[in-house]
Amino acid sequence: MPHGVQPNDEGLTPALLMHAYSVGVFPMSEHRDDPEIFWVDPHQRGVFPLDAFHVSKSLSKALRKSPFRISLNENFLEVVDGCADREETWINAEIRDLYQSLHQLGCAHSLEVWEDTILVGGVYGVTLGSAFFGESMFSKRTNASKIALAYLCAHLRNCGFTLFDTQFITPHLASLGAIEISRASYHALLADAVRGTANITGIQLPSAEDAVLQRRTQTS
Repeated sequence: MPHGVQPNDEGLTPALLMHAYSVGVFPMSEHRDDPEIFWVDPHQRGVFPLDAFHVSKSLSKALRKSPFRISLNENFLEVVDGCADREETWINAEIRDLYQSLHQLGCAHSLEVWEDTILVGGVYGVTLGSAFFGESMFSKRTNASKIALAYLCAHLRNCGFTLFDTQFITPHLASLGAIEISRASYHALLADAVRGTANITGIQLPSAEDAVLQRRTQTS
């Protein structure tokens, strides 16, 4: 598999996509209407240390008083479409179909944030061994994406995951505890994680009070 960014010259299949994750690369497209897909292996990789998710006082309050319902794998495709519903997106039609295929195979999962019956936020990604590869997230309400990540980090930790790959770092992710590590460090973590075992659907999602807030390791 390539380093950096290179075009995908062969047809991309779910099996090839999973192999790519196992060696540290992931696919992107320039925009939704571009049929070409590129492999990406960043020099600096974003990761969420699962024992260091940062719950600020404001987020703690939002979690306690949240009007949202959280679910797992309740509407995977709607989460992907929510992530792609922006002016610029790397999710083209082929990528959308590929992740839907991975979801049907039990390799891709979504966490949803609902306000009554309306999907207002969510995150989706791919699992392999004890690694979770976060692909994208979206939010249509204040704090919806932060709440989604708080639940997801707690759930991954409870399920035995050891690596939460965020691909890149944004100010939003950094404020919640995500860090940037070198490619070499990431590949070392990945090698251990793909040999591990974790099941994202093996236990129920945590409650805000019992798992997300009480098990936080950083507060401000």
